[in-house]
Amino acid sequence: MLERASSARSIPAIAAGVCLSFGAFGAMAAPAAAGTAGTAAPAYSNGHAYRHGAVPFRGQQHTVAFNQPGRRISHNLRFGGGVSGVGVTTGAEKVYLVFWGSQWGTQKTNSSGYATFSGDPQAIAPDLQAFFKGLGTGGETWSGVMTQYCQGVSTGATSCPSTNTSHVGYPTGGALAGVWEDASSAAPGAATAHQLAQEAEKAATHFGNTTTAANRDTQYVIVSPTGTDPDSYETQGFCAWHDYSGDSTLDGGGAVSGSLVAFTNLPYIPDAGASCGQGFVNSPGTLDGVTIVEGHEYAETITDQYPAGGWLDSSGEETGDKCAWISSGQGKSQNITLTTGSFAVQSTWANDFNNGAGGCEVSHAIVPN
Repeated sequence: MLERASSARSIPAIAAGVCLSFGAFGAMAAPAAAGTAGTAAPAYSNGHAYRHGAVPFRGQQHTVAFNQPGRRISHNLRFGGGVSGVGVTTGAEKVYLVFWGSQWGTQKTNSSGYATFSGDPQAIAPDLQAFFKGLGTGGETWSGVMTQYCQGVSTGATSCPSTNTSHVGYPTGGALAGVWEDASSAAPGAATAHQLAQEAEKAATHFGNTTTAANRDTQYVIVSPTGTDPDSYETQGFCAWHDYSGDSTLDGGGAVSGSLVAFTNLPYIPDAGASCGQGFVNSPGTLDGVTIVEGHEYAETITDQYPAGGWLDSSGEETGDKCAWISSGQGKSQNITLTTGSFAVQSTWANDFNNGAGGCEVSHAIVPN
């Protein structure tokens, strides 16, 4: 779906493509309640509880990987019991990329069919589209790591039985569900968390996902334009985070009205340079951080869709947090090859690694649902 908004509150009558939307409509779920397990936020969230899975600037992360000598002892991930009955995504993942603000400029389509924007100097938009379109294709197994997690187990469980549980779904055929440039107005120079959630709700309405049931396996990646500072990431020292619209702790106004939606705050990652992963895997690696950081948030959203009801450890860290910025040894960040290209990613935490001791993996057999 490649579209550009023409007004702040309406779906444009003329679009540059066909809207992709796969969710089934259903009744609104009951109001969300706060998670009951593993709710402590990592230190680099700076006291903002909604910054779930915040990717810290390089140099602010734990000094040694969890599964390498010298790192503090950590427990495996535990199931948080769910929020409004939801812990993980269980169907085919659907990722909607929302390029927020008129600063993105003129939209065109490149030879691969991806949306490009004149206000995107580092071309992160087509890179993100190719990454998500390629997930779940060609038998890739980076996504397999997350499929070991499930719901339908008791709060505090650290493993999933092979029966009577619903595991995280594998993104067969690609996870990209839609692309929208919301150019109805300029994105804020420093959007609050509440404004980001509002934009996610607006995107859900735009794509026709107007109920919580329609958003059961979806996530909205709110990509801010270059030169902006969403949720003050530059001074707060993080690269991205994820949350859901029903979180009452969101700065700037708390929870927003509408269906429950999962969303990610993704700043214009190349603006942060090496602090958010430029050159971490490749040289010059201008786009390394884009897929490392967004891959981190994607993996955490599907394993903890409405934080903190999914899988996280006793200190509040999720599957991506525990493996951030590993540069060597087991679980180091590296390129993975998809049918749409080669992309830098980090590893994610696997409870079943090393006979259940846990560790960071880039590849894992796909656990069927």
